[in-house]
Amino acid sequence: RGGKEEEEEEEVEGWHQLYPGHIPTSLLQKALLAAGSAVMALCDPYRHDMVAVLGETTGCLALPNLRDKMKNHPEGYRILQERPRIRLSTLDMGRLQGLPDGSLGREYVRFLEDNKVSPDTRMRPKFVDDEELAYVIQRYREVHDLMHTLLGMPTNMLGEVVVKWFEAVQTGLPMCVLGAAFGPVRLSTRKLQVLATELVPWAIRSGLNASCVLNVYYEQRWEQPVESLREELGIFPPP
Repeated sequence: RGGKEEEEEEEVEGWHQLYPGHIPTSLLQKALLAAGSAVMALCDPYRHDMVAVLGETTGCLALPNLRDKMKNHPEGYRILQERPRIRLSTLDMGRLQGLPDGSLGREYVRFLEDNKVSPDTRMRPKFVDDEELAYVIQRYREVHDLMHTLLGMPTNMLGEVVVKWFEAVQTGLPMCVLGAAFGPVRLSTRKLQVLATELVPWAIRSGLNASCVLNVYYEQRWEQPVESLREELGIFPPP
């Protein structure tokens, strides 16, 4: 676990702080946070902080299921044991930029550059009251841009909605379901037609057909062609 750092548990109003940044909350507090963050996220889907809070406070059923899928898969189990992180401090950007076109690493860096995004913007969990489940949702956040890369989707609203449909089917996280259902309200009629007739059916079929995307040790797959990884996972080619 990255040097087996031992973290002291801190007493916070009668609760134990399970990991750095953890804020213990009751069920009522979680419900209030979920309601407030849902309203804010629907008003402004680009409020990533509110989307993150919503994911943590409503993932009580989905996160243990994802953790179990990882534990029952050799690669997923190794990820849980080793706790890799996808951040600028852990990525050799020069090496990834030098990989062949079409490889996962090169296309991932191209996605970051083209869309002007950084893996360091992913918030650390705060409201998940289980240290292992906190890592699961952290891992989900850090591979989100890799889902864009694998699915060939940009970071505009249309692309985000398509990825959310795929992730909703894959993870069962209520946050993803909410984003998939309400994200399209901001799209134009033309984009809604493309979404409904082509992109959503493809995202749902791919999500149902694909193996769990959290069971891939992406850091050890940078040289693998994107098309090869899509085929391995069971993701259908983008329409």
